[in-house]
Amino acid sequence: MQEGKMQKKVAVVQSNYIPWKGYFDLIRSVDAFVLYDDVQFTRRDWRNRNKIKTAQGEHWLSIPVKNKGRYSQLINEVEVSSSDWSRQHWKCIEMNYRRAACFEKMAPEMQGLYERAEKLTLLSDINYLFISEICRMLQIDTPLYRSEELGHAQGKNERLIELCLSLEASEYLSGPAAKCYLDEDAFAREGLAVSYMNYDGYPQYSQLFGEFQHGVSVVDLLLNTGSQASTYLERQP
Repeated sequence: MQEGKMQKKVAVVQSNYIPWKGYFDLIRSVDAFVLYDDVQFTRRDWRNRNKIKTAQGEHWLSIPVKNKGRYSQLINEVEVSSSDWSRQHWKCIEMNYRRAACFEKMAPEMQGLYERAEKLTLLSDINYLFISEICRMLQIDTPLYRSEELGHAQGKNERLIELCLSLEASEYLSGPAAKCYLDEDAFAREGLAVSYMNYDGYPQYSQLFGEFQHGVSVVDLLLNTGSQASTYLERQP
């Protein structure tokens, strides 16, 4: 790392639909966050679906997308196949969370997001809307960038390095799953340190429907804790 270079930490992750709280903890842990959506869309993944809690157990909310014959499409090319998904998702959230402690306070804003999302046709735009607005609700002011605006290098490590350098990063903060493929030496040659996010130690909060589950959508956190939601992103040692 060059002497005197300003420290700047960057994370690069595909956009997810209403992600879990750890996703937002990652965003707030860096100085710039890149939505990595000019890569291949993966089916049955977090890009277009997430889980909420119900009395019957965890339930998937999935945005229907056009897949047939488009198996190599990029995330930012994926189109929604039906516009009524947003009303169905909000109805399901309302039905299952109406007794949550902060539902009445948070519901108008959350419902407004779903009404705005209904007008969008690209999955990437829908995810960006939810992620950016939920960041605001959680008082996270980290700048969000889209990868397609920051270069087009080939190769997994080369592309990540390019994205970091385009934002003048000094450190790349990765999810823990990337340890198996990241070439840390390649990052080091470009003056980039590599570190890995730790998702352990989140405190529990008052959650509906039985045994506590950390991995559900952040919607669960917001509707149960309201303005206190950001305090539950503070990991305990």
